[in-house]
Amino acid sequence: MTAATNFTNDLLSRRSFLRVSATAAGGLIVSLYLDLPLAAQEGGQAKPKAYPPDAFVHIKPDGKIVIQVNRLEFGQGVHTSLPMILADEMDADWAQVLAELAPAADVYKDPVFGIQMVGGSGSIAHSFQQYRELGAKTRAMLVAAAAEQWKVTTNQCRTEASVVHGPGGRSAKYADLADEAAHMPVPETVPLKNAADFRLVGKKIRRLDSRPKCNGSLKFGLDLDLPGMKVVLVAHPPTFGASPRSVDDKAARSIPGVADIFEIPTVSKGTAVAVVADKFWTAKQARDRLRIDWDLSRVERADNSQLREKYKELAGTPGNVAVARGDEKALAGIAASNRIVAEYEFPYLAHSPMEPLNTTVRYDGDRAEVWAGSQFQTVDQMAIAEILGLKPDQITFHTEMAGGGFGRRATPDSHVQREAAAIAKRFTGTPVKLVWTREDDVQGGYYRPMHVHRVEIGMGADGMPSAWRHVIVGQSIVAGTPFASFIIKNGVDATAVEGTADTHYDIPNFHVSAHHPTVNVPVLWWRSVGHTHNAFVMETLIDELATRAKMDPIAYRRKLLKPDAKKLHGTLDLMEEQSAAWRTKLPAGHAVGFSCHESFGTGVACAVDVSIENKRPKIHRVTVAVALGLAVNPLTIESQFQAGVAFGVSQLMAKGAITLKDGYVEQSNFDAYTPPYIIDAPAAVDVHIVPSTEKPSGCGEPPVPVISPAVVNALSRLTGKRYRTLPLVTV
Repeated sequence: MTAATNFTNDLLSRRSFLRVSATAAGGLIVSLYLDLPLAAQEGGQAKPKAYPPDAFVHIKPDGKIVIQVNRLEFGQGVHTSLPMILADEMDADWAQVLAELAPAADVYKDPVFGIQMVGGSGSIAHSFQQYRELGAKTRAMLVAAAAEQWKVTTNQCRTEASVVHGPGGRSAKYADLADEAAHMPVPETVPLKNAADFRLVGKKIRRLDSRPKCNGSLKFGLDLDLPGMKVVLVAHPPTFGASPRSVDDKAARSIPGVADIFEIPTVSKGTAVAVVADKFWTAKQARDRLRIDWDLSRVERADNSQLREKYKELAGTPGNVAVARGDEKALAGIAASNRIVAEYEFPYLAHSPMEPLNTTVRYDGDRAEVWAGSQFQTVDQMAIAEILGLKPDQITFHTEMAGGGFGRRATPDSHVQREAAAIAKRFTGTPVKLVWTREDDVQGGYYRPMHVHRVEIGMGADGMPSAWRHVIVGQSIVAGTPFASFIIKNGVDATAVEGTADTHYDIPNFHVSAHHPTVNVPVLWWRSVGHTHNAFVMETLIDELATRAKMDPIAYRRKLLKPDAKKLHGTLDLMEEQSAAWRTKLPAGHAVGFSCHESFGTGVACAVDVSIENKRPKIHRVTVAVALGLAVNPLTIESQFQAGVAFGVSQLMAKGAITLKDGYVEQSNFDAYTPPYIIDAPAAVDVHIVPSTEKPSGCGEPPVPVISPAVVNALSRLTGKRYRTLPLVTV
């Protein structure tokens, strides 16, 4: 998800303090306490409650240091990067560091968003300072324990590789000091390292979870197998919000191992049919034998062709204003020969993470235990508690490793968890694992919204845009959710216009508005959210303007960018430098395309080498420059950008669209909704990081928006055509 800036003024104060305690298991455990929201403090509410002590750092007697990761790890690398930050300030021996995914708890809430979550590329950006302070304060307490033991001052001690060194050759391992350190007072403030003194941060560190993922020993949520566990598949309505007229389950119940079949409510106010069995395959065979007569008479049956016409009609009229700068009537004074009118169409997109969605719940009457690869632990925990009639603190919520998500595991309505809880409530004491198969997910939502853009541009005598009128049509992702109150302003969902309304291009008369029609299709943020379609529109039009002005596309962007767009200026410079060698030696039939875009506080510039093979783009090489402040782990950043670029190519795939006909989703699996395969992905992706010591910004989503516009800009040089509709069915 996104809209980090929209959260900032509404959430928790980032001031925090520490408490410590010794545990029966021995060792030092450090816990973080968060302040109440500022509004609550001003209202004179009670002080924040004390959280459990075993929160972030546990130094074991054997010297191992277990660091809790307050996020979901689903491929983005926080399982390594966050422990790196803490361990660096702590001067811990990296070889002894272990990482664990933290369970759902108040103590692990995002310091900015105020809920425990992954989204908006905020994991490192929001927890960088938090984990530094945790590490530095833990180190300070260990040093204090050693200094007291040796009767010296703390200034006479230094630390290195989990050892405190003192005068006279004295030394003590962290593990030997842990119990005593647990009783030391926590310093209110501690000095943090200068960037030049980092021993881990900024270095290429191999990921802690790579080996177990490669050898198969690491278990994901889908791998969970508990004694007596039941597996559940659900037959969802073929049209969102529908319910069965009748259910014939006789054949399904005859299969050995089927425990029960019953109806459950869906969040779309319809009804689905749950099949509970002893194994997955048994449940699937039983579900396949259900004979359900679905009542579709009371639900809207969305259809792509009808939606397209409706959206195009709306795009021809002004919407709710997102930004209005300069003279709205400036276009009227510009000659038709100096205008561009462009309409863009973008389809619904599925997320299709490699690991299908799943949640396991065991309901014990007065308590429950949950295992899920959740991006929204706080939200999902509350939803399960609501269904089970419990309080959130009666739900033990384990964060499981997840195999990708791309936004799909961050659902404000917690529909998968609600279904799992409703089913588990009928099986007290028995673990129940709900699995959404690939087909369930592709046909049952949720999707990146379909969008239509209409843009009218007027150029000045210098070829630069002097007037820009932009209308965006697409469903709101957050309407009807708890996020609506601070993301929707003036009737505009900020996630729909991000990357356009906040453009870094200096266009004097600039107007953006939006329509958010209500459609019976569930929508959700897709990796990089609004930037995915807005960057495409902006960067292809900027490229078209540069061509009309007969200017170099990089020089044109530099001229149009605001002087204070330092990250984008820096990435353009670095990208131009690093790609120069291959750009000047392109083979016949190849062309170069460019784009640049800033999202989640990170600037990215992209150059691609493209040819056409079998009427499809062939991406031979990509050079990406990124400005994201301090690079915590350059190896992870490189991996993120290589993978993010490949993911972004999915927008271009010939079968890369979700389409609806008479209320039915026409795709069901990768045969019809096709991701990029090896032949489609870039042959090489070079990633270059702009050096910086500024605080880190986002990394996971910024690679996605730049690749598609860069590719079609190259195609335009080869074909002379402009591409305004995705996916690219043919070139």
